[in-house]
Amino acid sequence: MNILLTGVTGFLGRQVLRILKVDHAITGMVRERVSSIDFDCLIADMNSISDLSTELADINCVIHCAARAHIITELGIDTLASYRQTNTVGTLKLARQAAEAGVNRFIFISTIGVNGLFTTKPFTCLDEPNPQEPYSISKYEAEIGLKIIAEETGMEVVIIRPPLVYGANAPGNFGKLAVLAEKNLPLPLGGINNKRSLIGIDNLTDLIKTCIEHPRAANQTFLVSDDYDVSTSDLLTSMIMATGKSPFLLPIPVGVLRFCAGLLGKKSVIERMSSNLQVDISHTKNTLSWRPPVSFEEGIRRCFK
Repeated sequence: MNILLTGVTGFLGRQVLRILKVDHAITGMVRERVSSIDFDCLIADMNSISDLSTELADINCVIHCAARAHIITELGIDTLASYRQTNTVGTLKLARQAAEAGVNRFIFISTIGVNGLFTTKPFTCLDEPNPQEPYSISKYEAEIGLKIIAEETGMEVVIIRPPLVYGANAPGNFGKLAVLAEKNLPLPLGGINNKRSLIGIDNLTDLIKTCIEHPRAANQTFLVSDDYDVSTSDLLTSMIMATGKSPFLLPIPVGVLRFCAGLLGKKSVIERMSSNLQVDISHTKNTLSWRPPVSFEEGIRRCFK
């Protein structure tokens, strides 16, 4: 199968490329030519997509991993507008051109943030969306547009909403935790007994691979996780042990952490670390007969090999 993969040089895109190039012909979409690549290259910028009808003519499936994920807020910048330009407008331009070129399926990597930030009960794919932040809002607006394109053109759309994705050299919050785990400093995070769903990079890639051709994936929204929830304290403990060290986490009550963080203007950080965010993946498992192939313990171990 001929596949166009966006975000091919990113954390997720690199792993998807590594797995899929064995059985498929991959064209990687990048903003500018990079050295030492081992895939066919399409130069295009998600912020200003031009006519790609020729390049898309022989493509069977688009896997859209590219996104604007982190913006450092600066004075005078409309952050939501910046996210929308890439994640909403750019996505829908690409999808519309793909549909017009006859692409059969468009796989969109969204975010669990479309469902919300916290849970009192696990999120499901049937829940009313409740995006709270610019990144999640832009992704949700893209989802809406993709469904309209699917209805108008017949191109099949698959939406995947992952929670925090972890793996070796992961960026973002997991990368910060990995640095702490490697240093194994005494941390006051041993008393956080929340429940959070995560997804290992190998499991997410396996689901994407499944969705390329599975007949029941068409026009579905899938939530995904390792199907194993952990507390922040347990996550850090597992990470530190994977480095071969003994954890040293102080069991400070969450209320004390919130109070101290509030004094430092960092209350939101503790709120995120101590809140619940659980995902129910029953629909994904039942629809696709899919199970995460890599356990949480093994996934964490692979981060520190």
